[in-house]
Amino acid sequence: MRDDSNRRNGEARNRLDSETSPYLLQHASNPVHWWAWGPEALAEAQQTGKPILLSVGYAACHWCHVMAHESFENAATAALMNELFVNIKVDREERPDIDAIYMSALHKLGERGGWPLTMFLDSAARPFWGGTYFPKDSRHGLPSFKDVLNQVAKIYREAPSKVSQNAEAIMASLAGGEAASGHGVRFSDQLLADVTSRMSTAVDPLHGGIKGAPKFPQWSFFWLMWRGAMRYGQQDNKRAVLNSLTNICQGGIYDHLRGGFARYSVDERWLAPHFEKMLYDNALLICLLTEAFRETGDPLYRQRIEQTVAWLEAEMIAEGGGFASSLDADSEGVEGKFYVWSRDEIVAALGKTDAGLFCEVYDVTQSGNWEGTNILNRLQDLQLRCAEDEARLSAMRDTLLARRAARVWPGWDDKVLADWNGLMIAALAHASRVLQRPKWLAMAEKAFAFVKMSMTHEQRLKHAYRAGESKAPATASDYANMIWAALALYQTTGAPAYLATATGWTEVLDEHYWDEPAGGYAFTADDTPDVIVRLKNAHDDATPNANGIMMSNLSVLFLLTGKSHYRDKAEQIANAFSAELAANLMAHGGLIASAFDMVIPQHIVVIGKADDADATALLNEVYSISLPGAVEQTVRDTTQLPVGSPLSGKKQLNDKATAYVCIGPQCSLPINDPQQLKATLLLQRLGGA
Repeated sequence: MRDDSNRRNGEARNRLDSETSPYLLQHASNPVHWWAWGPEALAEAQQTGKPILLSVGYAACHWCHVMAHESFENAATAALMNELFVNIKVDREERPDIDAIYMSALHKLGERGGWPLTMFLDSAARPFWGGTYFPKDSRHGLPSFKDVLNQVAKIYREAPSKVSQNAEAIMASLAGGEAASGHGVRFSDQLLADVTSRMSTAVDPLHGGIKGAPKFPQWSFFWLMWRGAMRYGQQDNKRAVLNSLTNICQGGIYDHLRGGFARYSVDERWLAPHFEKMLYDNALLICLLTEAFRETGDPLYRQRIEQTVAWLEAEMIAEGGGFASSLDADSEGVEGKFYVWSRDEIVAALGKTDAGLFCEVYDVTQSGNWEGTNILNRLQDLQLRCAEDEARLSAMRDTLLARRAARVWPGWDDKVLADWNGLMIAALAHASRVLQRPKWLAMAEKAFAFVKMSMTHEQRLKHAYRAGESKAPATASDYANMIWAALALYQTTGAPAYLATATGWTEVLDEHYWDEPAGGYAFTADDTPDVIVRLKNAHDDATPNANGIMMSNLSVLFLLTGKSHYRDKAEQIANAFSAELAANLMAHGGLIASAFDMVIPQHIVVIGKADDADATALLNEVYSISLPGAVEQTVRDTTQLPVGSPLSGKKQLNDKATAYVCIGPQCSLPINDPQQLKATLLLQRLGGA
């Protein structure tokens, strides 16, 4: 029953001031009578018979801010929205399940996606039409938002059968998922070699990244390329990935003063970023840069990892040690204002002599390199300078960073998301091991403990946390990414509790998300109450798909526990999406990359104390080459290894720290010598015995 105390002048008032999402709170003072997504809002639509205007965005989204300023803060536009629609505002980061459904619906309509997402639903929450950004006044071929509102309301009122027909067709298409017909793909070593061998042709040979603009880091694509390069010696792929990473690290997409990467570049050179900084991009880039550093020893990659983790520690730790979601693109209503510089500002801060060197290195000119201002970048010379120059530049960056701190800061979205935290925890655990940074491991463990303790209710994860509240049902990605984090922490620390947590969460996924009998994990649980359809797919997005991550996780769990049902479940995921893979391989790069762990599982164990000099020497060789996806363990004795594993019963050789390296069921002889270990790993990596 509707609470009439929540009415203002006979109309539903804006209820967002009681929410915790920073994005929803940005709209709490709008004259639009916004509702948050939930049973009350949906009941209002049913009772009034009005269509629903669903607006989805996120706190760091520039075009979301533009549409808000133009339309949602405009009294006349708001009055029209209030008269014609039940208006629901959703934070896509807080409710990715809701966003995924209606973004998929927009794609079914043949439209390109993006945010703000503007969808029109019938009173049963079924989508029938939509778009993304609509301007206040008609321009660039887009109708004005007021015209859209009037036209949609007219059609809903005068052509209900047409609306119902559209809604039914979209719902049927959504319920069908990624169904494809024809012969499916079966993963094999040869297939993985063939698929990855063709990938470099899609990459910009000069600037890196996928050809054209805008350019995104595209982790799933480049992770697959890197895996192919390492497994099959594909030098074109290796060069393409390294060139892409170097340009990303030296481009304007990187914050050269504080560290951290922006979401994407609007141009093909990686110069001009869309300035928002997202936790997930930085986690995934740390992951890939760590493997690139292992392979190359390039000091640029080490610096960017170290500086990005320093940014994370300084600016992105939220309540309780969890990691915050994002920093906004805008400050003072202007995109990028916090980050750009004039040459005069540089000279005033550094003095003429130092400013001369700094401006030369960082492409700072009087006329500017972007809209009359300067985005700091080192694209003109991708190489680091001599140690003396780099030391001087570091001191200058510190001076400018202190000066920048006095500016008006961009908005900070400090909600903690389980899935994005899982990505960062896994990346930090891995990087801490390779670069031997125990402080990073401590950050990762603290964040993990926060998610486990503060974002769990009745043994089930919650998706989001802010201001003392855990809310929103967990998605499959929350579990998959946190399982990845638990497995990374287990390999780093050897603490059994992490493995136990990973297996427990996997049981929850299997019980509530597994699609029986078709196979694969649905995005939402079987008891999520407010979704109109449960989506299931394996295609790539800005973040890795849960099915791809779980295929890798399950393969790792098989190696760590010796329990074959994990391997069987990974194979069932591959079979579930085999027809879709055949129809569009490159849309599923993350799933294909994870297939390496199923088809060619690599397990490396060093038996000995982790702080023993002999064990350290062996581990240093392991970390000196890239072994993406490999399970890397240090154990005191073989009782810590699973019964039935090819490693079961293995012992130390000559009472010294001893390494064994296995590909599937085939394991090497015991190895004491670090150089012999490296040679064996390199041979195995390329398919040797």
